[in-house]
Amino acid sequence: MQFRTSIPIRKTSIPIDYQSKIISLGSCFAENIGKKFNYFKFQNSVNPFGIIFNSVSLEKVITRSVTKHYFTEKDVFFHNDLWHCYEVHSELSNPNRDSFLKQLNELIDATHTQLREVTHCSITLGTSWVYLFNATNEVVANCHKVPQKQFSKQLLSIHEVETSLQNIVSLVTAVNPNCSFIFTVSPVRHIKDGFVENNVSKAHLISAIHNSLNTEHLKENANYFPSYEIMMDELRDYRFYTEDMLHPNTIAVDYIWEQFKKGYISEASFSTMEEVSTIQKALAHRPFNPNSESHLKFIENTQRKISNLQSEFLFIQF
Repeated sequence: MQFRTSIPIRKTSIPIDYQSKIISLGSCFAENIGKKFNYFKFQNSVNPFGIIFNSVSLEKVITRSVTKHYFTEKDVFFHNDLWHCYEVHSELSNPNRDSFLKQLNELIDATHTQLREVTHCSITLGTSWVYLFNATNEVVANCHKVPQKQFSKQLLSIHEVETSLQNIVSLVTAVNPNCSFIFTVSPVRHIKDGFVENNVSKAHLISAIHNSLNTEHLKENANYFPSYEIMMDELRDYRFYTEDMLHPNTIAVDYIWEQFKKGYISEASFSTMEEVSTIQKALAHRPFNPNSESHLKFIENTQRKISNLQSEFLFIQF
C-alpha cells in the first residue's frame, strides 16, 4: 500500500559530471541547488548578479553579459546611504559609486566568460509578478526599498515569460552552441502576492517553460526538472517547510536534490560525490582532543584522501 504519490523523474541525455561546468541562475531556490553543487565540489557558479526572481530581469543581465554591455553612471542611483542598480540584487549595493560600477562590470566580464564555457545552464524562475519603475516603465529585479508608489505591479503573461526564456536561450547559444539548459520553477510560494495570485503566477511560469521546451531548437538540449511539483505533491506536509511555512526546509531541499541527482547527474560521478562528502564531514569534525594520536592519524588520512582526489580533479579545493 502506498501513502503518497511520487513524481517521475526523467533521466537527461546530457548528464552533469565532474568535467561539466554549470551556472545556476534565478530565484533563491537556485541558491539551494547551487549550494549542493558547491558542497560536492562541482564546477559551479551561482547567481553572479544575486537572486533574480523573474524572467525579464534574468534576460537583462544575460544580455549585458553576453554582449558586454557595461553599466554606467545612469544605471545606478543613491538611496539610503548606498548605490543601487535596479537590474541586480541589493546584496551587491555599495556605498561607493565607482567601486560599485567596477564590481558590476567585472561581473559582466566574468559571467561572459562563464556563459561561453558552461556545459549546463540551470534557470529557476520564482514568479511572474514584476514591478515596473514608473519613471522608465522598465521591469526591475529589485526595488531596493524605494517607496512603493514609484512602482507599478504587473503580471507577466505566458507569452512574455516564454519570449524572455527563448531570448535567453538564443543569447547563450549564440556564444555557446553546446550549452544545455535545465529549467525549473521554485517551490517557494510568494504568498505576499496572494494565494490565488501565487498560483496564477506559477501556472504562467510552468506553461511558458513547457511551451519553450516544445520549440524545435530546445527539444534536444533542454529539460524541465519538477522541483515545484515535488514540493507541492510529494512533500505536501508542513513538516517539510521552514518556520515561515513557505520555504522548503533542509529535509525538503535534500530530498529534491536527491531527485535531481537521479535524473541529472551521471551515475559515474556518484562515487566521487561520496568521496567528497566523506571529506567534507571529516573537515567539519570537531575533536575532543585535537592533539591525540588518533586525531592526528584522522587528519593525515583525510589529507591523503584530499590529495588523491585533487590528483584526479585539479579544480577541487577544500
